[in-house]
Amino acid sequence: MKILTLLARIFVAATFIFSGFVKLVDPLGSAYKFQEYFSADVLNMEYLIPYALPFSILLILAEIMLGVMLLIGFKPKFTVWSLFFLTLIFLFLTWYSAYYDKVTDCGCFGDAIKLTPWQTFNKNVLLIFLIAFLIFTVKNITPLVSKPLLKWISFGSLIVFLYITYHVLIHLPLIDFRPYAVGKNIQEGMKEIAIDGLPKVHDFFLETNDGEDLTDELLNKDKVMFVVAYDIDISDKEGFVNIQKTTALAKANGYTVYGLSSSYIDDLLVLNKDNNFDFEWLFVDGTVLKTIIRANPGIITLNKGTVTGKWNWIDTNNFKP
Repeated sequence: MKILTLLARIFVAATFIFSGFVKLVDPLGSAYKFQEYFSADVLNMEYLIPYALPFSILLILAEIMLGVMLLIGFKPKFTVWSLFFLTLIFLFLTWYSAYYDKVTDCGCFGDAIKLTPWQTFNKNVLLIFLIAFLIFTVKNITPLVSKPLLKWISFGSLIVFLYITYHVLIHLPLIDFRPYAVGKNIQEGMKEIAIDGLPKVHDFFLETNDGEDLTDELLNKDKVMFVVAYDIDISDKEGFVNIQKTTALAKANGYTVYGLSSSYIDDLLVLNKDNNFDFEWLFVDGTVLKTIIRANPGIITLNKGTVTGKWNWIDTNNFKP
């Protein structure tokens, strides 16, 4: 029984640590997923949408911390019962997604591993079974180190995780699992099929205000820079000062520069005038823009469709033409 407890403990802890980590390096991705869950078409809890980011951060920290605590054997009764109730929440959400076909990707492993809704639900069924087993065998969960050290490991882990969260929100995800990561080619992503049967890159269309499609033209050009601001109403306004300097530098060094947004053209024209922007805006689906870069605004550079650089507005001075 002790061996079975140890195996279950390692498997559950590793799953929660991995799942928490791949979301910890990209908490905005989880926030966008919760916004989708809270929308009118899914759970109809739109009043929670403004709190999606803090909610996702708390849930991510709980997930990864409980995984660490189970692994080292800190407060085993509290840990396994907390994991049980947390998994019950995941179980309901994934069942709801799968049964009603509402959310095709729950984001349980972030963008690192894509599962179908039913695969995710079955994964949570397995976890709830293993955690229930750990509840009945909790006396066999022994600490790996002395009790004082358990507290310091737990506290130290929490500090590290909080710092990672702060860093990636200010800058960009530490690890980019999306098909728009630096080094990825967008045209190739349009040909690769994901587990949901769709291309890894889909709905990527670059249209002018007159409806002209510039997608192929720009994906085949050298030295292209895109300013991405999916919604200028909630953009970091001070960031546009940095954006103006960077785009001017890029243009002076032969870059083709466009803005990408899903905002209204009239608002974008006002933005250009207020910030002395010397580039046109193209229109792209907001969800696609959120996937391209976790910044609002941010900058991405391409060379014949291959991503060569990505910066949040606060880091655009790192751009070297």
